[in-house]
This record gives sequence, C-alpha cells and structure tokens, in this order.
Amino acid sequence: MSTTAELLKQASELFPDEVVTSAHVRHFDLPLGAGRFALITLDNGHDHTKPTTFGPASLANLNAAIDQVEKEAADGEIVGAGITGKPFIFAVGADLKGVEILKEYEHALAIGKGGHEVFKRLSKLAVPTFAYYNGAAMGGGVEVGLHCTYRTVSSAVPAFSLPEVFLGLVPGWGGCTLLPNLIGADKAVSVIIENSLNQNKQLKGKQIYELGIADAIFEGADFLEQSLIWTASVLKGELEIERPVIDRGEGWDQAVAKGRFIADSKVHGAAPAAYRALDIIAAARNGDLQQGYDAEDKALADLIMGGELRSGIYAFNLVQKRGKRPAGAPDKSLARPVTKVGVVGAGLMASQLALLFLRRLEVPVVLTDIDQERVDKGVGYVHAEIDKLLGKGRINQDKANRLKALVTGVLDKAEGFADADFIIEAVFEEMGVKQKVFAEVEAVAPAHAILATNTSSLSVSEMASKLKHPERVVGFHFFNPVAVLPLLEIVRGEQTDDASLATAFGVAKKLKKTAVLVKDAPAFVVNRILTRFMGEIQNVIDEGTPVEVAEKAVEPLGLPMSPLVLLELVGPAIGLHVSETLNKAFPDRFTVSPNLKAVVEAGKRGFYVYDSGKPELDPEVAALLKQGDSVLTEEQVRERVLDAVAQEIGLMLDEGVVAEAQDIDLCLITGAGWPFHLGGITPYLDREGVSERVNGRRFLAQGVASVPA
Repeated sequence: MSTTAELLKQASELFPDEVVTSAHVRHFDLPLGAGRFALITLDNGHDHTKPTTFGPASLANLNAAIDQVEKEAADGEIVGAGITGKPFIFAVGADLKGVEILKEYEHALAIGKGGHEVFKRLSKLAVPTFAYYNGAAMGGGVEVGLHCTYRTVSSAVPAFSLPEVFLGLVPGWGGCTLLPNLIGADKAVSVIIENSLNQNKQLKGKQIYELGIADAIFEGADFLEQSLIWTASVLKGELEIERPVIDRGEGWDQAVAKGRFIADSKVHGAAPAAYRALDIIAAARNGDLQQGYDAEDKALADLIMGGELRSGIYAFNLVQKRGKRPAGAPDKSLARPVTKVGVVGAGLMASQLALLFLRRLEVPVVLTDIDQERVDKGVGYVHAEIDKLLGKGRINQDKANRLKALVTGVLDKAEGFADADFIIEAVFEEMGVKQKVFAEVEAVAPAHAILATNTSSLSVSEMASKLKHPERVVGFHFFNPVAVLPLLEIVRGEQTDDASLATAFGVAKKLKKTAVLVKDAPAFVVNRILTRFMGEIQNVIDEGTPVEVAEKAVEPLGLPMSPLVLLELVGPAIGLHVSETLNKAFPDRFTVSPNLKAVVEAGKRGFYVYDSGKPELDPEVAALLKQGDSVLTEEQVRERVLDAVAQEIGLMLDEGVVAEAQDIDLCLITGAGWPFHLGGITPYLDREGVSERVNGRRFLAQGVASVPA
C-alpha cells in the first residue's frame, strides 16, 4: 500500500461524514480510429444541487482509479486517459466540512500532500491526459484539470474559479504553481487574487478558453462527444496545440507587484492568504513544480491552523446556510400572497425599492408622492434602469415592455393602494412624518395589507402605535445601494403578528435578500454597531487625535473602506441623525460629535477632497474642526474602538436584539461588507482577546470560527 493511500485512509477516519465522490473508469474506442481510451467520471451520486467535492475518501477513490489507468497505460492498452464530471458539475474542490474539524498541524499538512500526490499522477502517466470541464469547477476541481496534459471547456460552464484566497486559503493542490506556468503570471494573478478578492468573481466557459486555461471550447449540448473527436485529432497528431511563451522576466515581477497592490487595497495586510499565494506565484517563475507544491503544502497547513480561515469558513456557512434559514422566522405557511406592491415616496431610495420589487416579484408596483413631478421622476428612474438592463442584454425587449407596464405612479393613495398587499414607506426619517403616512395608508389599504417601513433607526412599535391595526406593521430595513447589499433587517414591532412577519420573510426570499430577524431596538443591528464604531473614531478626533491617525488605526481590520470614507457614502447628515437617535436612547455610550454637526451645517458631503485622486482632508473641513489636546497612538485608538464595539455587541445580545452572535456577523457581512476573513466581527474580537477583556467571555464557543480545542 502506498504512503498516499495510507495517508488518505487515516484522514478519512477523522472525517466520517464525508459525502464521498466515486471515480468510475470506463473504456471505449475513440473516433477516427485513434485507439482505446479510459475516461474517469467524478460523481458523488447526488444531482447537481449537491456538487462533487474532494474529501479524503474521494481522493482515495480517484487514486484507485488512477492505479488502474496507470497500469493500462504502462501495458499499452490505452492511448490516453480523460477526467470529467457528472451533469452540470465537474468538481468544486476540497470538502471544507473536513477542514473545520482539524485540530493538528500534521493533519492539515496531510490535506495538501494528499491532494498533490493523487493529482500529480495524472501528469506522469505513460499516455497524454485530458480534462473535460463539463460544468462548474472550483478550487481542487480546477486544479485536478491543471495536472492534465490538455483541457477542454464547455461554453455552458456557469462558474469556474480558484476561490481559496476569498476564504482565507491558497489554491494548494497545484493552482499557485501550475496556473502561472500555463497562462503567465499576470492572468494567473487575476484569477487567483483579483477575482477572489472581488467577492469571489466567477469565470464562464468563454473566458476560461480566452485566458488559455482550456485548449478548446465546445457547446454544452454535445460537449463530451466533440471533446472526444478533438482528443482523437490531438492523439493522431492532426492537431497541434500551441501555447504562448510565458514572460518569466519583468512581466512576472510586475504581475506579482500588481497582485500585492490589489491585496493591499482590499485587505490592507490584515489577512495573510493573498500574500502567501503571491509568494508561491513569485517563486513559481523558475518552473520547479515540486518546489511549488511543497510551498503550497506548507501554506495550506499554516492557514488551516490559523484564525482567518476558520473565520472565512464560518462566514461562508453563515451566508450560505444561516442566511437562507433565518433564525426566529415564523412558519412560512402563515405567509400571505403578494400580488401588488405600493411604495410611499418616489425619491432615490423609494425608486430603488420599486425597481427591486418589480424585477424580483414581477407584480404591479405603484409609487406615490406629494406632487406629480416627484412621481414622474420616480417612475422615470425605474424605466431608465430597465432600459439599462435591456442595453446590457440582461433582459429582452418583451420583458422590458412588460416590466415598464407594471410600474405606475399616482398622487392619490386611495387609488394606488386600494388593492395592494404590501406597502412600504421610504419617506423622511422623522417619527411624526412616518406616523402621518401610515395613518393615511391604513385608511385606504385593504385589511390584510402589510405596512412596512424602511426606517434605519426609528422605533417600529412607536410608528404603529396610533393605528387601528398595529399588528400588520413590520420593519423592512434595506441597505444602500439596494441592488448590491444583500441584507434586509426585518424588525418585529411589539404588536407585529406572525402572519405579517411570515409574509415579510416570504417577500424577502423572493427579493433574494438575506433576511435577519431583529428586535425593535434603536438603530437595529448594523447602524447601531457602525454608529458606535464611528462614534468612537469621532470622539478621539474631537479629543485631539489627528484625523489620519484615527483613520489608519483600524486599517488592520481590512475593512472595505475607512470610517470617514464610509461616512461620506452614508452621508454626514444621515450619520448625524442616527447618532442623535442613539444618543437619545443611550446617552452614556453614544455621543453627538460637535465637529460632525459643524460639517453637516456647513453643507459638506464629507471630510475629504479627491483633487489628487486619493482622499485628502478638505482644508475647509480642517478649518471647522475644533479639537482638544489628547493625542492617542494608532494602537490606543484601535483598542478604544474595538472595546466600544465589543461592549455594544455584548449589550445587544443581552437585550435580545438578535438570536445569537452569528446574526450580528451575518448582518455586518451582508449589510456593511465586512470581510469574510474577520468572520464579520465577533470571531475577530474573540481572537484578539477583546471579548474577554471587555465582557469577561467569548462571543463564540471555541471551535466555532476558530481551531477546535
């Protein structure tokens, strides 16, 4: 028995719950009289909704299949061997559930070595090998094909990527070493670093071929048949595959430098995976594959035993699993159908909401506002956005016409809402205004209609308190830009009933949003945490710390943007309003910054000007700032900010604002773009010891988003 087989047997004992992939070998005669061929098909026995993965038992099955094919090749019984997947799926890489349970460095090292030892054999057979990417391929699924001599791809492949850096790993079964040696360092950096850090961007069949990862591309309908005809031509010498000469000089160095620049701009040095991948790519220029594989093994083991990967997997599971089954949501059978939607307001936020409801529900949507000009502008915005979709080929003319016909605007709420099932308001963020709007809507809407508010910080219960039927009012808080951020905070007021809440969750699902149930507490989840976070930054600036020191202090978190750039995006006036709301509720913890007030009163849109292309403190804002003489270091600022956030999250959990710490993280990832490598925020606070320092306890048990004890 080979050491690889022993290694995999030990690993599979550690991971009894693996969904095992089999590797079937079948033989046939190739077309054009090219000879006998062996084809390995990867299949886990489930349909395409459960993609094929590589755990230790799956790798052992592939290893056994290669044993058979290797012998046939050596004995001259076959002229070539191929590998492909089940319908719609090639393979989507390592089974991460197995990674989560690892406690020992040696076991982590074995994962890298096991994959390499099996995949490498495909490049060492006595006959040429072919990978046929027939469907989705990610991570190890892409890498097993890179070890083959040739590759073809189906034009119907919907998703192809090396997503490891996104999760906190490196492509560790040959990706970092083989890909730059196949297509050049520049393109490899785009696939491994840029796409990964760009929200795990996927490639489609045509792009895979254009990048040079595949040598040929065929239509999905008869992909395997065409691939085998092509294979026969290659084996008979009728087709010669030419690959470009790789620039192993300055171009390689520039590509790695570009990768470092991308990593710095996305994670600011805060997460190690991208940098480890770039080190391996940099070293791969000499073409020494074994040296590259060894470096991949070590990087994989180091990262598997580090906190960022566990946080990354935790974050991935939150979005993929918890996000699809919201904690505390009522039984979906209670939800009522929604066949018409009303939107109160026709400003930018209201218009974005109207567009979203229209596109996802495809039901009539009616906007109202205080004058015809605003109504026309709102409907005009929706029409223009539909035209953009048409122009990009995302919808056809028929669909565009149908969608446009479904959106209308009226001044009279009675006319617009008499038969609406779901009515959402997006008017000025002031309690009196919202109560007046709801009173008007309740007077004309049908008895079963849900009345939803997009408030970002006001009490839903108070908004509903003067209505005859407060039980049908629900908070439905979207994040800006509505089309981009997936989070929807669904707020249960004191009297909201289960049917109204279930309907709200049903609508959220159709809108393809990640819905989280939150209690009716000031500013709910994201705005409360961000306001505390931003408030502490403002406090240290007001007390005397220079703006650039306060901003730089939180760079090690690797947030998508700095606090003051975020404030600019939100709008200083909105930031001020939310801090005033929270200051009323919790005056001991939330301050209202006099400097922020001065910036808003001066009509400034933010703290920075961008004359040089990068943010610089606006001299007019600098002149407005009144600061004390208490100057903190970056470390002191960071400690104060993190302590404040840990305290606030602890209080929110004690108050039952959400069911668990996991929901806080899900909200920050999907509503504020906080990085996967932090796991949202609570794993980071646990890892840095902040949670215990401030609250005397961790937010998450050891082994959740961390290496098991």
